[in-house]
Amino acid sequence: MGRPHVPPTSPRRLRLPPETARPERPTARPRPVPVITALLPPTVRAAEVRTTPGPNSSPSPPGPTHAANHHEDPNTTLHPEERAHLQHAVPKRRRQFALTRSCARRALHALGAPPAPILPGPHGAPQWPVGIVGSMTHRQGYCAAALARGTDLLSLGIDAEPNEPLPPAVLNTFALPAERDSLRPCPHHSGVHHDRLLFSAKESVYKAWFPLTHHPLRPQHLQIRLHCPPAMPTSPTGTPSHTGTFHARILPGPGPAPNSPVAPHFFTGRWLADQSLILTAVTVPHTTPSAGQ
Repeated sequence: MGRPHVPPTSPRRLRLPPETARPERPTARPRPVPVITALLPPTVRAAEVRTTPGPNSSPSPPGPTHAANHHEDPNTTLHPEERAHLQHAVPKRRRQFALTRSCARRALHALGAPPAPILPGPHGAPQWPVGIVGSMTHRQGYCAAALARGTDLLSLGIDAEPNEPLPPAVLNTFALPAERDSLRPCPHHSGVHHDRLLFSAKESVYKAWFPLTHHPLRPQHLQIRLHCPPAMPTSPTGTPSHTGTFHARILPGPGPAPNSPVAPHFFTGRWLADQSLILTAVTVPHTTPSAGQ
């Protein structure tokens, strides 16, 4: 008696239960939006590196800004011309230079512009590619770059300073009497050192002014008026965010007065501060407001 014929069966597909379905492919973690962008119009692209966390930071991510990747050497991204410029620089200067250029190239990429060497000009201001305006800043633990197309802005300036008091002798070297009188404690921003904020605001205005005139701006020619609205809780824990605006006016004075038909004589800027850092920014549109606006 022969074996019964068993018809071949087609192989069955192995199906996972619904609860163990194919896991989703992990997605790359988005890079946090640079904090400096809160002070800038949407046409500006910015990048920053912060190696000291702010008060709103949490274990993951390590801070409100893009944290530096210490496994990457920023010197490896330098162009040959930039390496030649740093030939005799000390290591601290080399790292600051490389980090700011790394931020600038990320901002260039965000604008859709090709990477390019960014060398300092005769007065130290960065020389941007044709059609690009921008500004860079670096302080201990922080550096940033902000760039825009020249068709969108005439100029811009950013500055970062530690949120620490200035020595009294330093304040007297750049602050006008009216500015010093206005630096009274602000009840809404008791954690902000307004003398340092004033210094940072002047730095931002100068960085926006110089590319338009190529002339220095003396402290007695620049008057800043700080505006400090009440602090607003912006973090899940209710930590106050110290933000505000400032207005700058170019004044005539002794010595060579700034008299440029290109540069405006009135600037409007914004500022932001946390426990360790003060940031300021000024942008110059193609149509600038008059003094009464």
